Amino acid sequence: MSDASVLVVDDEPQIQRVLRPSLTASGYEVREAATGREALACVSDHAPDLIILDLGLPDMDGKEVLRRLRILTRTPVIVLSARDRESEKIAALDLGADDYVEKPFAMGELLARMRTALRHSQNASLETECVGADGLVVNVPKRIVTRNGAPAKLTPKEFDLLAFLARHAGRPLTHREILKAVWGPAHQNDSQTLRVFIGQLRAKIEDNAAAPRIIVTEPGVGYRFMTSEP
Repeated sequence: MSDASVLVVDDEPQIQRVLRPSLTASGYEVREAATGREALACVSDHAPDLIILDLGLPDMDGKEVLRRLRILTRTPVIVLSARDRESEKIAALDLGADDYVEKPFAMGELLARMRTALRHSQNASLETECVGADGLVVNVPKRIVTRNGAPAKLTPKEFDLLAFLARHAGRPLTHREILKAVWGPAHQNDSQTLRVFIGQLRAKIEDNAAAPRIIVTEPGVGYRFMTSEP
């Protein structure tokens, strides 16, 4: 159960009818908005802990709402939309969305994504010291990585890449976002370099690099670091 407040931004009554009882039953306080302007006003007035945002709103595009939200707040945003084009996912994530769930969706999956986004938000103001995942432990300040208790020998750039992924555990990260953070703005379109380094990392930290469980691929988008946290 949770006592977090959630703002659901969607103009489809059937979605609201599904989400409100399910979220309330899971312990969330639920507010609703049917337009982008209502959403922005609600965020200013009530400061929700998490926002579920549909991209297809009647008064403005959801990506524009997201852009304005990111000026107002760092509250986690999960985009919920029937738009399944990879370009839409990438655009939303690059604008600051914390995750992306396609319609139709399973309620259990949405709730799990919400818990992850809230957990990441709660820890965002703190320096992540150690992140665990499937036998892997990443100690960010000490720059130490162990796999099932044994040291994993990484190059400095491999560690920088792994640390960035681990700091954003549970969140899908786009190729451009990763490249810009780890290699710098001049390299944000160098997807081939990223693929090579991801392959090298997987060979060193995964039980089976061909079927990764820690650094998973988000098709057409980027990568997600999966933690062992519940």
